[in-house]
Amino acid sequence: MPELEQLRADHAPAVLAFETANRAYFAATVFDRGDAFFAEYPDRYRALLAEQEAGDCACYLLVDADGSVLGRFNLIDIADRTAKLGYRVAEHATGRGLATVAVEQLCRLARTRHGLSTLLAAAATRNVASCRVLAKAGFAEVGPAGPADLGGKPGSWYRRDLGEPGEPGEPGEPGDVAGMG
Repeated sequence: MPELEQLRADHAPAVLAFETANRAYFAATVFDRGDAFFAEYPDRYRALLAEQEAGDCACYLLVDADGSVLGRFNLIDIADRTAKLGYRVAEHATGRGLATVAVEQLCRLARTRHGLSTLLAAAATRNVASCRVLAKAGFAEVGPAGPADLGGKPGSWYRRDLGEPGEPGEPGEPGDVAGMG
């Protein structure tokens, strides 16, 4: 059963394999990280872990039973109990509901583990699957996102209010991504 795990140093090889194997797919659907990302990967990965340690972001991986990465789900620009949500799922793992369940779980973690009350996410207009995932996960469209927000593609910003930590509502943190398959 796939599991959502917070990013760790030992995930580095699996994350690089995920990004490399899906590069062309991501370039067509979300955005290409560019040659510099791959050329400078070890330094960029260490910097990302340092940002996470400082509390500026919280990065998660959807990891399959064999240790391979099926998706990345990140909370970035954390400030004032708000963060931006970004995610990408491996091409071979799409269409199975994995993204929706993982985004829903990350919303719970954002509230219970990271103390966030609001999440924002941008999705390209042509990326119908991402727009659908955000809607299913309780995000509402709030306005246009410019091409600079989406790697050159037009789209929309979405918002989900999570409530306050400790308020009745969503339960605590589940261990794995139940119901995926």
